[in-house]
Amino acid sequence: MTTRRYEKIAETITRSPSRNSAKDRLTGFWEIFDRDDDVLLIINADPDALASAMAVKRLLSYRVKNVTIGYPNEIRRLNNIAMVDRLKIPIERLHTLKVKEYDKRVLLDSQPSHLPCFEKIDFDIIIDHHPVTNGWDAKFIDIRPEYGAVSSIMVEYLRAANIKFSVNLATALFYGIKVDTQNFEKSAQLADGICFRYLFNIANRNLVRKIELTELRRSELKYFKIALNEVRVSKGRAYVHLGRVSTPDILVIIADFFNHVDKFDWVIVSGIHGEKLVVIFRCDGYRKNAGKLAQRTFSEYGSAGGHKEAARAEVPLKNLPLRENQEFTTNFLIRLGTKHMP
Repeated sequence: MTTRRYEKIAETITRSPSRNSAKDRLTGFWEIFDRDDDVLLIINADPDALASAMAVKRLLSYRVKNVTIGYPNEIRRLNNIAMVDRLKIPIERLHTLKVKEYDKRVLLDSQPSHLPCFEKIDFDIIIDHHPVTNGWDAKFIDIRPEYGAVSSIMVEYLRAANIKFSVNLATALFYGIKVDTQNFEKSAQLADGICFRYLFNIANRNLVRKIELTELRRSELKYFKIALNEVRVSKGRAYVHLGRVSTPDILVIIADFFNHVDKFDWVIVSGIHGEKLVVIFRCDGYRKNAGKLAQRTFSEYGSAGGHKEAARAEVPLKNLPLRENQEFTTNFLIRLGTKHMP
């Protein structure tokens, strides 16, 4: 799809609420489907995407023959595993499904250019809140980069359809908005707040808290010991290299932990997972920009970027002059940090 054509679609879909009320969008969405359709909802499984898939499945109840939710990524985070288990979300690995045999395919909380496996699929519907990309097309597109979560968009659809929210569905959408807006500390719209408030008395907030607290495996406590022993501090910058880790998620947890320590202006936590060095950046985001630092430091070696307060880099080991040695890697990160930090 040409950039010009996409801009026309984007203007129609995302910037003209008077011509695209929630009921108008819902009608356009429903018009894509037929009674005998087998529908595949595809997500990169995280809380917002999982909740949105539950919502679309509910919207299509009694309107199509069958709805399947497929996802390509391995779910490793305990929070996400707990969400799927406790809310009984029926999901299947994408590689086990015959994608081309479905009558309609829907992509939620993503765009085809976000993952190589998505680029190979022809989608009928795409609903997302990330910055727009090009090189693809669909019969129905609803992309709203100004929204904090696709879950908010789904609440609007469900309310326009006069569908009563089950506790599980409300809980999933409530948690999806909460996670993707980072408790409204990230960019969000009034619409996100209205949807969140609508769900407040329907959702099981104690269950949300239980999901949020399900974060660490006992086997991962050892990484805290390593981090506390190995942390190096220089001019308000905390550097921690954990060596090989079972999951990159532990790097995020430890980076967030150190980011609460007084007089740590910058936190850089790294580890090796598979054949990649993963580096997590944290700061207060006030006069600092973690995303820009990640790009300046690692973009020449691999993928890097993020937001002002949080960022990430993933670099193939073969692109770096590293040895799997704690002190060597830490010193390498300190040299890079010192070179690129303001």
